[in-house]
This record gives sequence, C-alpha cells and structure tokens, in this order.
Amino acid sequence: MLHTCLHGTKEGIKRMKILVVGGGGREHAIVKKLKESPLCTELWAAPGNGGIACDAKCKNISATDIEAQVAFAKEEGFDYVVVAPDDPLALGLVDRLAEAGIPAFGPSAAAARIEASKVFSKDLMKKYGIPTAKYEVFTEADAAMAYIKAEGSYPVVIKADGLALGKGVLICGNEAEAETALHEMIDEKKFGASGTRVVVEEFLTGPEVSVLAFADGKTLKPMASSMDHKRALDGDQGLNTGGMGTIAPNPCYTAEVAEECAKQIFEPTMKAMQAEGCPFKGCLMITPKGPRVIEYNCRFGDPETQVVLPLLESDLLKVMLACTSGTLADTEVKFKNESAACVILASGGYPEHYEKGKEITGLVNGQVPGSDVVVYHAGTAEKDGKLVTSGGRVLGVSATAPTLEKALEKAYAASEQIHFDKLHKRADIGRRALNALKGE
Repeated sequence: MLHTCLHGTKEGIKRMKILVVGGGGREHAIVKKLKESPLCTELWAAPGNGGIACDAKCKNISATDIEAQVAFAKEEGFDYVVVAPDDPLALGLVDRLAEAGIPAFGPSAAAARIEASKVFSKDLMKKYGIPTAKYEVFTEADAAMAYIKAEGSYPVVIKADGLALGKGVLICGNEAEAETALHEMIDEKKFGASGTRVVVEEFLTGPEVSVLAFADGKTLKPMASSMDHKRALDGDQGLNTGGMGTIAPNPCYTAEVAEECAKQIFEPTMKAMQAEGCPFKGCLMITPKGPRVIEYNCRFGDPETQVVLPLLESDLLKVMLACTSGTLADTEVKFKNESAACVILASGGYPEHYEKGKEITGLVNGQVPGSDVVVYHAGTAEKDGKLVTSGGRVLGVSATAPTLEKALEKAYAASEQIHFDKLHKRADIGRRALNALKGE
C-alpha cells in the first residue's frame, strides 16, 4: 500500500504537499526533518511561528480549530497532514481529515485517549497487566485526601485526568501540599475540566526515561531514548514545566532495560489498544521508570523530539507514511550512533507569569550564524520586522556530537550567542546523564 501511495512520477515516487499542524518547538523539529525528505515538495505549518516561517509556509490557524484546519487542508489540496500536538488529536482532527479523504499522521480520537485521559490509560494498564504505579481515581477532594492519609506515603503524585499543557502533574511532599493541590484541581478548577477527575498514585523512584516509538496499529518501532528535565530550576528544583531541556540517548536505558520494556510494556500496550478497538497509529511516547509506566503521550514529546529527530537517519516522511498505511514492519527506522542535547531558553517567570514581545538577538534567519547547532523555535513571532518572544518556552538550542559531553558543550556555547530580556535557562542539562555515564 505504501508503494502505491508513492508511485506515479518519472522518478517512481509522488512528490507530496505536506501540512504540519502546530506551532511549537516540536513542530519546528518535525518540519526541519520533513524538509530533508526527497518526497516532500511543499511544506506548510498551521499556525507555525516566527522561526518555522524560515522553513515552511505558515497559515495562522489555531491547532484546535478543527473545522478551519480541515477546510484549509481541503482548500490547499494537501497530500498528507502531520498532526503534532495533543489537543487536536484528542479532538479528532485525524478522524475528520480521514472523512475528508486526506491521510494523516497521528492517532484517532479514540486511540488518543491513552494520553487525553489519565484514567483511561491507568485502567488500561491495570486491565492488561502493564506495570505501573499503584493508583486510585477520585472526583472529590475530601475522598482523595482520605485515601492519601490512609496510605501515609509521601511524596504522593496527583494528576489531572485530562490534558493540561504538561503541567497537570503535581508531586506533593506532605499532607498540606496534597490538600492544596486537590483543592486547586477539583474545587478551584485550576486546569478546567481536565481536573474534574484526578488520579492519585504512588511516587516511583529510580531513573526516568522517555521512549518515543512509531506505531502502525500492529507494529511498534522504538526511537532513541531520551532524558527530559522537567523542573524549572537547576538541581531539579522549582515548578514542573513542559520541559527545560533534554538529552539522547538516555544512559539509564540499557539494552537489557530496553528488552524488558519491549516485552512488558511496548508489545502489551499495542495489543491492549487493538483489543480495546482503538489500534494506535502514529507516535507513542512511553515514560517508564523501573521499568514501570509513568504515563503515555499520543504524539511526539516536547522537547524530546528536538533531540530524537536530529539522530534519525531514516526518511521521516517514509516512516510516517508507513505508520499510516500499516507497513511499518517493512520500513527501516535507523538512528545515528551519536548523542544529542537540547537546552531550552525560556521567558523569565515561566511556567507561571512571564512577559511576551521581547526582541530576540543573535540569530540570522532564525539560526546562530556560523554554527552547526539547530535552533528550534517554540514561542517566537515576527513583529515589525523583528523576531520577538511569544511564549514561555522560547527556543530550543540542539546539538549533536559523537559524545554527550561534546553535544552539551556545543548547545550551551551556541545558547550564549542568543539574547532577550529576562532569558532563563538551566545550567545543568545533561548533568545527571553525564554522572550516569561515569558510574556516579
């Protein structure tokens, strides 16, 4: 089926007009990788951002405006659409595109529940014997607090059931913190409808790893592992964020751990989703610890994508098409035997209150001149001919090298060339991984 999809021109392949839905650092990484494919003849992003505009045509349509996205895809005659963020996947954009006859990369709304509902994913793991943390589900703060007191174990993890921009997971060190978290989620609706149900689960210790995998509903092929840095401040202090930096591969994810994860987590997850009548197609991200599953993502992670895709040797578009057409088993997925590092440059005050519209200097056409690092734009915009900040996480400075130490050195050196008012970055990205490599 994939061969038929690509056949038809003098070269034996069909050149494709592609749309990437989304406008963050993850989408910029996807756009840059798709540009390398000889199959891609024209590339758009909606809404895109100030940096993505250097690599693709942009159309200012919100990723969650499903009607407008479908109408635009039909109007422009796109051959293929890559739906990158979680919200439009949960809202059924892939389903609506399929109804319009436009193939897309990403899971159906039913399959996207593996991320969109923490309750669905936890219940799935319990039902199919996939190892995860002990948990219970609550809709009332008092009942949840009674359970936490009865368990008497801290820290305790409290998760909003629905999507919350990567911030709906709170690690509470004592009873007072747990009471505050539950009150904010359930009673004050800090995360809106996402927090009307909460999952209370045990806190897991041990090395954490993120593993992205391509999936076509039957076959799953893992990508390079990575290590995210969620806390806002050095030393893993401060508030949880969408991610302040990442490295790949994760030294804690040994060949033995990978084999165990394949048998206990990856394969059972694919079979479970098939059995539930919602086979998973697209990019599945599993965050195991122990190995036990902390959570699933139904799409490329951010900023994990910014270190994983630079290491991908295979044609990303071919792999995506194979996921859509069900031919992943016959498609090569190969990664470089190198390391990658990404340092996030954020707006001061993120993930809470921060200012926008700060001029960014040090970049030419969105990149650091004279450097082989890649700057992925997450929260940038063009205003009066200048590049300015437009989000909490502004830029991701990514570098690849034969060793992790060298990749980090290159990423940090390049990040020093970029400036904007109140720029904030962590100074210790990759330190845990380097210590692990040294056996410390």
